[in-house]
Amino acid sequence: MSLITARTFSKIRPPAVAGTFYPGDAAELEASVRQYLERAKSEIGVIDGPAPKAVIAPHAGYAYSGLTAAAAYNALAPAKDRIRRVLLLGPCHRVAVRGLALSSAEAFATPLGDVAVDKEAAKLIEKLPQVSVFDDTHKADHALEVHLPFLQVVLEQFSLVPLIVGQASTEEVAEVLEALWGGEETLILISSDLSHYLPYKDAQTSDDNARQCIERLDAMALGEEQACGRNSIRPLLSLARQKGMKVLTADVRNSGDTAGTKNQVVGYGSWLFLEDENTANESAGGNAKAEDSFGNQTRQMLDAHGGHLLKIGTRTILGHLGGKQLRIELDKFPEPLRENGACFVTLNKDGKLRGCIGSIQAHRPLLTDAAENAGRAAFRDNRFQPLTKEELRENHISMHISVLSPQVPMTFTDEADLVSQLRPRLDGVVLQDQGKRGVFLPTVWDQLPEPEKFFTHLKRKAGLPDTHWSKTVQAWRYVTEGVSSDDLADSDAFWAEEPA
Repeated sequence: MSLITARTFSKIRPPAVAGTFYPGDAAELEASVRQYLERAKSEIGVIDGPAPKAVIAPHAGYAYSGLTAAAAYNALAPAKDRIRRVLLLGPCHRVAVRGLALSSAEAFATPLGDVAVDKEAAKLIEKLPQVSVFDDTHKADHALEVHLPFLQVVLEQFSLVPLIVGQASTEEVAEVLEALWGGEETLILISSDLSHYLPYKDAQTSDDNARQCIERLDAMALGEEQACGRNSIRPLLSLARQKGMKVLTADVRNSGDTAGTKNQVVGYGSWLFLEDENTANESAGGNAKAEDSFGNQTRQMLDAHGGHLLKIGTRTILGHLGGKQLRIELDKFPEPLRENGACFVTLNKDGKLRGCIGSIQAHRPLLTDAAENAGRAAFRDNRFQPLTKEELRENHISMHISVLSPQVPMTFTDEADLVSQLRPRLDGVVLQDQGKRGVFLPTVWDQLPEPEKFFTHLKRKAGLPDTHWSKTVQAWRYVTEGVSSDDLADSDAFWAEEPA
C-alpha cells in the first residue's frame, strides 16, 4: 500500500466507521480481513483464472457482508503485484451530490495505514463537467472506506481515485470510467449493496433478479430498488457489453444469512468482470468465422433437438390456458438444451405478428428461456391482448423460435457509418441510447429491406425520434438460427410426446 507519513486533517481523510463497520484496532482488523478471505475460500470457493478488470462488492459492516466481499477480493490475488491504481465508486449515503465527487484529501486513512490518492489520475477527470471536488460528501460516508482494508491486505501497493456518485446519468459515469479505464494496472471497483429492508424471501427474489441483470450485462433492466450503487453499476454493465467482457457471480446472500434477522434484510452480491482479449481484438474476419461456427453448430443442434424447444414452448402456452404451470425437468432433455442460451419466440396469426418477446443475452438454460419467452409472447406482449383458447382454436397460429448468437459490439464514427455496416437479411441489431433500447431480429429485413429504413424503424422501436443521433449511441449485431411449428392447435398428439 502507498503510505503518507505527514498527517494533517486537511490532507488526510480520517476513518469514519472504524470500530463500527469494522475493527478499529490495526491487528484485529487485519486478522478479521484475513479470516473472511480464508472463510470465503473454504465456504464459497475461488474462481480460477485471470484477475478481473472490474469488481462489484458490498459495503455493509463486515459481520454482514464481509464474506461476500471477500469472495471478490480473493480473485484479485493473481494481479496483487500488478494493480497499482483502484478507481473506487460508491453511492452517496450522507451529503447529497450532483454528478461525481472527488475528495481534496491526499490520502484516505484506515487503522492499517494511509492510502494515497492518485492526484494525477484525478486531474484527468476534474475537467469533466459532471466531476467536482466535494469533501463534505466523503467525510462520514462508509461506501468507499469499508473496501480499503481488504485492498490493503490483498494488494501489494496501490493508489486510489475515490468517487462518491450521486445523481448522475449512465453516460456521465461511463465517461469517467472510460477516461481512467487504463490497462492491467487499474482496477475498477464498484461499491454497492442490493435490496434494502425487505422480508427474507422477497429480498432473495429481488437480489436474484439483480443477479440475472448483472450476469447478462443488462444495464436497463436493473431496477431502482435493486442496488443502491445502481448509478455506477449501470454504466459498468453498459461498457462491459460494449467491450465484450465476461461477468462471473462470486457470491449472493443477505444479512439474514449472516448476522441479522430475517424479517428485514439487506442483500449483498459480488461480481467479477473479465476482459476477453480475443473478443476485444477480434477482426471482422474473426467475427465472420465466429458467426459461421455459431450458425453451423446451432443449425445442427436445432435439426436434432429443435422439436423439444417447440414442444416446451407450446406446452407452456397450453398449460397456461388450462390453468396449469409447466414444470421443466431439465435432466430429461438433451445436454445442448440445458446450456445457457438466448432466444426470441415469435407467434404469428394467419401470417401476421401476434406476439414476439425474447432475451438478448444468454443467462439461463436455452430450454427454460424458450418456455418463458413463449409464455410472455402469448400473454404478456403489451401490443396484443392475451391469447385465448377460442383464438387458438379458430385461427392458424404458428410459432418460430430464433436462437441468438453472442452479440458483437459495433464500432462506427457516425450514423452513416453504422448504417453502411448493416448486413441485410443477416444482422439482428440491438440499439441503445439515453436509457432506451430497441431490438430487431434478422427477420425484420423481410419488411424493411433497406438499411436506412431498417435503422430508422429501429430507432422508433427504441422510443427515439427518427432523426436522433448522439455520441453515446451504442449498437451490437448478432445472427440467428431458427425452428418453426406450423399450427399450435393441430399438434396435440405431438406435444404429448415425452423427450427422447
